[in-house]
Amino acid sequence: MKPDMTDGLHLEAISIALNGRMLLSLSAHVRPGEILTVMGPSGSGKSALLAALGGFLDPAFTASGRIRIDADDLTSVAAEKRRCGMLFQDPLLFPHLSVGGNLLFGLTPSIVRRDQRRRMVEQALADVELEGFFDRDPATLSGGQKARVALQRVMLSAPRLLLLDEPFSKLDSGLRQQTRNLIFSRAKSARLPVVLVTHDQADAEAAGGEILVIGEEAGR
Repeated sequence: MKPDMTDGLHLEAISIALNGRMLLSLSAHVRPGEILTVMGPSGSGKSALLAALGGFLDPAFTASGRIRIDADDLTSVAAEKRRCGMLFQDPLLFPHLSVGGNLLFGLTPSIVRRDQRRRMVEQALADVELEGFFDRDPATLSGGQKARVALQRVMLSAPRLLLLDEPFSKLDSGLRQQTRNLIFSRAKSARLPVVLVTHDQADAEAAGGEILVIGEEAGR
């Protein structure tokens, strides 16, 4: 039978341990446009799970299981070839580049014409109500604006999946909801499978998908 080319992300018997202590063990299927939320206390392995999915898990950890997206097995694929988009608690914009320069950095290298790259970045800024921000210094942006630039930088890299490491935790409540809605809607429209780790129940409820609880909280 021909493998499904748009089946989403499969986590098959993923286990992660540190110094011989098992942190987590899980299996899940995240379909295109859906969000898997993983919740647990600090030290339960949430960020380690994202690192394992992205291909950059610290050697201090040991991991087993299989990671598959659509018809491709990513388990042994180098991080730079997995095409995993990732957003963190901090936007991590490059301070020495303009807003436009940050987005150009994220843009897939398959787009080679300079004028086309500029147009794509300008359009990406317009899509999140940041028209005219190409030459702005990232230091002059608000927290919400930085979050939107970080999102568009990731989306311009043409990711196959999106990993979210508590990207809303440093935003105030109103901005948190607005940013959360933007990221979730963009991921859904792009049909990206998403894995979100968070401490916040409101994040999990807004994501609307399966919720896995790991660590001490799993036994409550």
